[in-house]
Amino acid sequence: MPEKGDGDVVRGLDPRDPAGGRPAGPVGRTAERTVERPGPSTMTRIREVRGGIARDRRDDLATEEPMEIRIVSGETRRTLAITMRTPGADFELAAGFLHGEGVASPGEITSIAYCTDDDVAPEARYNTVTVRLRGPLPDLPSLERHFVTSSACGVCGTAGLDALRDRCAPLSPLPEDLRVSPGTLYGLPHRLREAQGVFGRTGGLHAAGLFTPDGDLIVLREDVGRHNAVDKLVGWASLNGRLPLEAHLLMVSGRTSYEIMQKALAAGLPIVCAVSAPSSLAVQLAREFGMTLVGFLREERFNLYSGAERVTT
Repeated sequence: MPEKGDGDVVRGLDPRDPAGGRPAGPVGRTAERTVERPGPSTMTRIREVRGGIARDRRDDLATEEPMEIRIVSGETRRTLAITMRTPGADFELAAGFLHGEGVASPGEITSIAYCTDDDVAPEARYNTVTVRLRGPLPDLPSLERHFVTSSACGVCGTAGLDALRDRCAPLSPLPEDLRVSPGTLYGLPHRLREAQGVFGRTGGLHAAGLFTPDGDLIVLREDVGRHNAVDKLVGWASLNGRLPLEAHLLMVSGRTSYEIMQKALAAGLPIVCAVSAPSSLAVQLAREFGMTLVGFLREERFNLYSGAERVTT
């Protein structure tokens, strides 16, 4: 069975647990109300029209809310990123984002918690995550500004290929016995879709799945942003001491962008598969860094854009 995270629990997790796993109820209390943690889906009322007949019914929407990532070292703290995401696996999202951007490796994070700083309103505390680092704040150009991300486009103004070359080396080829077959790849989209619990209720989420070379699903994360789903997955690996992911496959539910390939490369993932098309920069990155990139993986067909030696065609 794939690992589950707080994205699988509508009410969320105990904020003291950075890796996820325990359900939690209301936690913050103001003078007038209890503050609830937002979940991955939100109930609404709609009017459905089918065959000319209208009826009112309830519907579930994928929740989209901002999340601010703050980093702290000693007495110094900064806001690093504000991203639109689906609540759930928030600590994994923060850890994965920091790893993918080269800000903090797994051993450099001492704690992750929801923020209780005085400048954060009670209703925003579950939308603000503080990551405490073991050493000084990294001397990175990225810390001179705030990352601003959205659920659609990834990190705006993220470092380009030149910066990526400074911190990531090309991947080594997989051993011969770890090559994957077309049959294994054909099964990935179905296994990914079967495990998308929140998508089944809302129809509005992307997914990222981590698979073995035999096609077994290890962990899946969902989010309104495909890049957030990848960050959550990489964050899970980071917080559980599983990086680098050099003998695994990544499968994503949409197209493949530069941001997704950057995050996969930083995590050591040699094979990235998607049901849709890659961008030109995604293909360029895959070819330069020795990654296998599979696109249009559906209905027993796929395109190989890079790294064909890892697939037994």
